[in-house]
Amino acid sequence: MIDFKYKPDGEVLKQFMKDNTFFRGIRGPVGSGKSVGCCIEVFRRSLAQDKSLDGIRKSRWAIIRNTNPQLRTTTIKTWLDWFPENEWGKFTWSVPYTHHIRKGDIDLEVIFLALDRPEDVKKLLSLELTGVWINEAREIPKSIIDACTMRVGRYPSMRDGGPSWTGVIADTNAPEEDHWWPIMSGEVPIPDHIPRDQAKMLVKPDNWMFFTQPSAMKEMYNEDGEVEDYFPNDYAENKKNMMKGYYPNLIQGKTKSWIDVYVMNKLGTIQDGKPVYPMFASETHIAKEEIPVAAGLPLYIGIDFGLTPAAVIGQKVRNRWLIQSEVVAFDMGIVRFAEVLRNEIATRFSQASDVYIYGDPAGDFRAQTDESTPFHILRGAGLRAFPAPSNSVDLRLESVAQQLNKMVEGKPAFLIDRRCQQLIKGFEGGYAYKRMEVSGERYADKPDKNMYSHIHDALQYLLLGAGEGRALMSNQKPSQVIHAKKDFDVFKRKPKSATHKPSIWSLVR
Repeated sequence: MIDFKYKPDGEVLKQFMKDNTFFRGIRGPVGSGKSVGCCIEVFRRSLAQDKSLDGIRKSRWAIIRNTNPQLRTTTIKTWLDWFPENEWGKFTWSVPYTHHIRKGDIDLEVIFLALDRPEDVKKLLSLELTGVWINEAREIPKSIIDACTMRVGRYPSMRDGGPSWTGVIADTNAPEEDHWWPIMSGEVPIPDHIPRDQAKMLVKPDNWMFFTQPSAMKEMYNEDGEVEDYFPNDYAENKKNMMKGYYPNLIQGKTKSWIDVYVMNKLGTIQDGKPVYPMFASETHIAKEEIPVAAGLPLYIGIDFGLTPAAVIGQKVRNRWLIQSEVVAFDMGIVRFAEVLRNEIATRFSQASDVYIYGDPAGDFRAQTDESTPFHILRGAGLRAFPAPSNSVDLRLESVAQQLNKMVEGKPAFLIDRRCQQLIKGFEGGYAYKRMEVSGERYADKPDKNMYSHIHDALQYLLLGAGEGRALMSNQKPSQVIHAKKDFDVFKRKPKSATHKPSIWSLVR
């Protein structure tokens, strides 16, 4: 006889454990009991396994975490809290970490793997398993999830009766909006920049289920609609196993983005580095409603090239920059991107007058293969584009920061449409100076190159090309935006002489 007692404290956690779907995922705040629930689920499934001919209930599970330190200090610790060695058998601390439980008619082998160890990944791809538990799935790529689904259902062998149940279970704190979890659960649509073949892998199969626990606390708003305080949520799960003041103490000194993810169970990004634009305020710089196109006024577009091209589209209306759209692509060449951008202009911005496009000056260099440049390709697609006046990082950043700090007639000089999600995420902390791995609060000198840097580079080229950089260089407000002449051809510039270096601004007068 095995005397073991556990009762899930929460309706969602209870539904998760009762479900028999092949893949089950549960998302919740920290302290919601999801990891313990998964530990118990592994053991419960071993108890429910049919006996083989020798009268033994055989099962083998893999428990996965993204790094070895987290596996040892968090996942294994939680497991041993419920299945200590003195009661359930010796734990093998050599790689791969293994706990082989033989008790009564139970023969349960649990193998713990960390994905930062190449030998562990190789081991995973060769295992014959009953099931897999993925701990903190937001840190695990979809390719690993797919690999796990291939390794289950293979133990015990069919000559021993096969597994009574097989599958993958996963738990996680709230991930980012463009993570595979919220996409597959149907909480957010598949982003446009994801290639079609990858998008097919993000459609939820019929044998997958996702469970979302309630937030641990509730938000209290002031008269302006801003979060002012938090109070306990009566529907929070696992409360019986937590101290009464756990969450009120936990949120002290934390940023809103941290609280949103770990306490409120909201999709989002936690600011890890130092934001490039600390003056950005969502309630001030994000439009409450869709920003319309101003008919008859010029359209400005900034482009960053590469295999992850990005474009920002906006207009300057009554000395205010209104950013109306973004175009973000992944693994897409400039030829295809030019078509996508041209379609966006034709369908949404047909009422604008002239279109001025400014890109990374480095894109003006000819390729050694066919002597073409991104500007050449854009022009071939009917898009007249010019190099931005400078590629100075400091000048580019300041051109944006200056607009964020300005007010025009009592309104912000910079306003962004809320549909520009990638740009907004960058402003809210995704576009940041990376923290250096040294003692103290030290950060890199330049913004980190990541998924948000491309779209922000495009915004900087837009503002520089439209004249904001010129104002900074001369330390004065421009009386008007200076455009390139319509008959100006960037590909027919005369080579610079060794003695005479004309100002870059003379090229666009």
